[in-house]
Amino acid sequence: MSNKIRVGIIFGGKSAEHEVSLQSAKNVIDAIDKNKYEVELIGIDKSGKWHIHRASEFLLNAENPKLIQLNRSNEGIALVPGEDQNQLLNTTQAKSLSQVDVVFPILHGPLGEDGTIQGLLKLANLPFVGASVLGSAISMDKDVAKRLLRDAGIPIADFVSVSKASAKRITFDQLKSKLGAPLFIKPANLGSSVGVSKVNNEEEFNQALKDAFKYDNKVLVEEFVKGREIECSVLGNEDPMASVAGEILPQQDFYSYEAKYIDENGALLQIPADISDEMTKRVQAMAIEVFQVLCCEGMARVDFFLKEDGQLIVNEINTIPGFTKISMYPKLWEVSGLSYPELIKRLIELARERFERDQELKSTYD
Repeated sequence: MSNKIRVGIIFGGKSAEHEVSLQSAKNVIDAIDKNKYEVELIGIDKSGKWHIHRASEFLLNAENPKLIQLNRSNEGIALVPGEDQNQLLNTTQAKSLSQVDVVFPILHGPLGEDGTIQGLLKLANLPFVGASVLGSAISMDKDVAKRLLRDAGIPIADFVSVSKASAKRITFDQLKSKLGAPLFIKPANLGSSVGVSKVNNEEEFNQALKDAFKYDNKVLVEEFVKGREIECSVLGNEDPMASVAGEILPQQDFYSYEAKYIDENGALLQIPADISDEMTKRVQAMAIEVFQVLCCEGMARVDFFLKEDGQLIVNEINTIPGFTKISMYPKLWEVSGLSYPELIKRLIELARERFERDQELKSTYD
């Protein structure tokens, strides 16, 4: 009998960030220590169906970010809450699968990073990597996250939250008078720069709202912050630590989806960032503060703007950051002294530590 730790890796998902998840999953699967871990691959297609996969054939066009696809298998899988053993079932063959010891969700965006899969895994009593339900949900919703950060006294860019109903009553000039111009428009519950637009006039504003509302029912309109784009990775549970800071040097108008995940020349990553030791400490301290204010655990990447006057502005947090070969989260830890395989190992350890901690909580009243 193998004494390897069985890791269920869930990827894909019914989200506009589906392809990013496939790239991230491929890198995690390639890097995980096969001598220590045995992986069970669970791919979720764009319709939401779960598939059992083999490592050798779970992707199509795996080396091309523009064409990468999930190779749908002929074997379905279901997760059964309420069972102490055999939570995973092969629905095609009507049989239970071997027990997994921990789940590593690599699902970016809605139905993966927003607390939904985390709630299902908690119901199934399975340890999982990353933030739990609350931290995932509030961090995913940029409107809610910004309100909490603002209440905690953490500097953020000024913004207005717009619903589909209020969008009919608001104009570019009204928001320009409040936030200035240009403006950034983005879905409240999405990442990877999907649906994000930089606008300078009424025509661009109206089109950007239409584009953003394709992905979400709530949209953020944010002020433009002129500053350097600084990022910091956080790792841990109750006592998190921060990596060195890195800087994004976009080669496009802003750090777009293509620059993040498709075009390797779309942005330059400077790690460590060319900032003072004092500023590095400020970035690290604020990254940890953001992580804790938003009830995060496991991992997150915190993104900042550094203005010319030295003011540090929090842009956003990502609780399941990218793990692609050009992603900042693992690169920052690598420069900080934690290799990709060691980072995966530590994330799995943190998931199991939290699970054991939570198992000590009483669920009955004496």
